[in-house]
Amino acid sequence: MFHKCRDRGLNLLDTADVYGGGATEEIVGHLLMDCREEWILCSKFQGRTGTGPNDRGGSRRHGTRAIEATLRRLKTDRIEFYFIHNFDPLTPLEETLGALDDLVRQGKILYPAISNAAAWQVMKGLGISEQNNLREFKCIQPMYNLLKRQAEVDLLTMADSEGLGVLCYSPTAAGMLTGKYTHEEQKTAGRISQNKFYSARYGDEDYHSATRQFVDHCLARSWNPAPVAVAWVRSHPAVTAAIIGARTVEHIESSLAALDFPMTSELRKEISGLTKEPPIATDRRDEQLGMFIH
Repeated sequence: MFHKCRDRGLNLLDTADVYGGGATEEIVGHLLMDCREEWILCSKFQGRTGTGPNDRGGSRRHGTRAIEATLRRLKTDRIEFYFIHNFDPLTPLEETLGALDDLVRQGKILYPAISNAAAWQVMKGLGISEQNNLREFKCIQPMYNLLKRQAEVDLLTMADSEGLGVLCYSPTAAGMLTGKYTHEEQKTAGRISQNKFYSARYGDEDYHSATRQFVDHCLARSWNPAPVAVAWVRSHPAVTAAIIGARTVEHIESSLAALDFPMTSELRKEISGLTKEPPIATDRRDEQLGMFIH
């Protein structure tokens, strides 16, 4: 799978210290031993990595210890983007950003970043960095796909306004948008039924109904649904890249086909109409339609 992606010109790998209990970082480090300079590396901290009370969170203590372990596993002296995996309400953001700023100065990371954050949390961080002369977030990593479009409300608009990179994960909605769960007998197999996190995320029948509509739309046009779903995510003007994942070479090849899919603005609009558009941030759609009420 790695070589398939490399051959197609992909140059960014995203991982985290909690994936596989650190094993994923070790595998990535092994893969990049002879080609590290070709790749942009992303990893994350904040999740639980041990049983102790300080083995998680956005504190300076945990962050500085986490990066050392990550660099050892990845067999590198630095990573390009270091994400706060989730916003930590128990740690002042000033402390987390101060620790990330130190890591930049030490050359262990190049850019601070944040994943799974609301727009106000990202903007709060940018304000703290500007006020305290700290390195600011340069990239965000939201969930974004045809079923989960919350990022459209204000995250993507904010990122475009502030010049932030956007790496979107789960572009096929944990495999749902590939069509693998469209039949009743298939709903009992795979992550969505067997993993409680994915069951909570995509178990609603509305998601299954929207998926069937999308898959039928694709098949009626002889399109493979997987690359269409990935291409749709990539086509948003604020999105830098879609993060793809797979369990087999066949799956990765299917997602890589998104590179060749001609997703025009008209086609994006057509496909967007298959799922529910989220409400706008201010809930003043009248102004969007050009109706100004005094």
